[in-house]
Amino acid sequence: MKTDSEIQQAVLQELKWDTRVEETDVGVEVDEGVVTLTGTVSSWAKMLAAQESAHRVAGVLDVANDIKVKVPGSFGRTDTDIARAVRSALEWDVFVPDERIRSSVSDGWVTLDGDVDFWNQRDDVEKCVRNLGGVRGVSNKIQIKSPQVAPSEVRKSIEDALERQAEREAGRISLDVRDGRVVLSGVVRSWAEKEAVIGATKGTPGVRDIDDHLRIKPFAA
Repeated sequence: MKTDSEIQQAVLQELKWDTRVEETDVGVEVDEGVVTLTGTVSSWAKMLAAQESAHRVAGVLDVANDIKVKVPGSFGRTDTDIARAVRSALEWDVFVPDERIRSSVSDGWVTLDGDVDFWNQRDDVEKCVRNLGGVRGVSNKIQIKSPQVAPSEVRKSIEDALERQAEREAGRISLDVRDGRVVLSGVVRSWAEKEAVIGATKGTPGVRDIDDHLRIKPFAA
């Protein structure tokens, strides 16, 4: 197993490698595999990029992201500018039902409302907004209005997806499906494997909510 010091150095190297991250502005602390990121970056997207970088490192169990977003004055946009950019981004993204999405902007913070048919569409809306200049954060309040699907069908669809996309984890994952809400529990060996399981669940028709109780144990059998 890696020591906290080894994990810290590995995270710092990953931050340096990732061209999306202002690594000189990010501090890293590690305590029993839990990484805390601190510092200040110039955009919400860069804050998320630093978080994703830390999660990629083997041995990292969880990440506490305490990075602050401070948009430089010379690059600042008014809330009206950001709102217009959000609407344009929604209209140009082919995976987003833009006519069903509403947004509001306050001090650079974007709140998304509306409804979509599938969980993946909810994620797609947030992704197309969070990289815009001037955005300090995103609150995603979009609802999933998917058709009613029998719990047994949802379970079977998720299990089939896990076998196709995340075969190694399928035998260690428990699913509880009730009225479109899926509770995931069990053990995975890395953040990437956890994301594979959650991604397979999000892509399943009929899923309206996900309750994630998956645990990361790097050396699980």
